[in-house]
Amino acid sequence: MLNRIKAWLEPAGGSSGESEESEARIAAAALLFEAARMDADLAPAEAVRIETLVRERFDLTDEEAETLHGLAARESAEAVEWHRFARTLNERFSYEQRVEIVEMLWEVAYADGKLHDLEASLLRRIGGLLYVSDRDRGAARQRVLDRLGIVDPATDL
Repeated sequence: MLNRIKAWLEPAGGSSGESEESEARIAAAALLFEAARMDADLAPAEAVRIETLVRERFDLTDEEAETLHGLAARESAEAVEWHRFARTLNERFSYEQRVEIVEMLWEVAYADGKLHDLEASLLRRIGGLLYVSDRDRGAARQRVLDRLGIVDPATDL
């Protein structure tokens, strides 16, 4: 399935660097879906947030973002572990880019107005798998809270 997704996302005659970038985009988007589905409820706000984040972060057209969104949702649903997504991101993204992914994950986790314990646990584990320090994970979370205007993260929006 990943080859089919990569083929769609790559321009004709794409280089291996473009292939690696496509694979990393899919891995990042799939992890966003993992965060959204962690509380057993993929809220519409979370799905919209994922599509917006991948469009903005990866500079995609609306059509490309919508397609990546759908393909990553299926990839995430079929996945049995997160390690392969994390490994792809560790191989292809810089530390700063992985911090951005953690920040995107926090945005998805808070998109439905509440942070479920399982979402928080997932973000700690994925942050660890991405080798993002506790300090940088906390700073990414705080940036999201500030952006969303959440003063007390222990309460719902």
